[in-house]
Amino acid sequence: ADQGVCCIDEFDKMAEADRTAIHEVMEQQTISIAKAGILTTLNARCSILAAANPAYGRYNPRRSLEQNIQLPAALLSRFDLLWLIQDRPDRDNDLRLAQHITYVHQHSRQPPAQFEPLDMKLMRRYIAMCREKQPAVPESLADYITAAYVEMRREAWASKDATYTSARTLLAILRLSTALARLRMVDTVEKEDVNEAIRLMEMSKDSLLGDKGQTARTQRPADVIFATVRELVSEGRSVRFSEAEQRCISRGFTPAQFQAALDEYEELNVWQVNTARTRITFV
Repeated sequence: ADQGVCCIDEFDKMAEADRTAIHEVMEQQTISIAKAGILTTLNARCSILAAANPAYGRYNPRRSLEQNIQLPAALLSRFDLLWLIQDRPDRDNDLRLAQHITYVHQHSRQPPAQFEPLDMKLMRRYIAMCREKQPAVPESLADYITAAYVEMRREAWASKDATYTSARTLLAILRLSTALARLRMVDTVEKEDVNEAIRLMEMSKDSLLGDKGQTARTQRPADVIFATVRELVSEGRSVRFSEAEQRCISRGFTPAQFQAALDEYEELNVWQVNTARTRITFV
């Protein structure tokens, strides 16, 4: 799978020797081979997409992620994104899945789609063109990325959650930002790419925390947005409008929700927005 994608199913059922080899692949992008008297090292410059099942067939929200899938934290922290997909009872989804399965069983083919899927040849050509791009992170974004990483570290420490926020998290943000820029086939990473990468990581973290991660989501969006903007005011009493908006969008809120929160707290005389809509000043 060198220079490609390695897809692994039943990731939780690996032997210890295979798990050690995966460590080397994810850290050094190489794999060492010692067979029939041949000692060599092969390139393994690939991305890894893995799926694992919980221990005993059911995910226990009272246990940590590594306890549920019985994988070491050192291995899990090497993945850029970890997503928990739970099979929760839902009438509409269960009915849709049952109808799909019975249709395939009766007709030996998939049901007609409500849309026209993209041609695989077109997708392969598009992916090949994207892979030719090597976007660079401009110096103007360096401070923004480091500030976002420091903020994520502070929030992880304050919330005492069980997710990993380390230097590998910063590398993951850079890789995801570069990948998003590559999808747009541009040569430079933009701030929107960084915000989207941070948003993906926040959504990934929320999925791992389960019901605990939904605490902020179940609060009024205006209250969470207010807390987010207040965190940006480290010195003085004002913050740039664009910076506050981008930070809230990176947390998963829409521009409409940000504008509604802005108007609500402005009416309460908590903050004021200048006429040019460039700065937010706390009263």
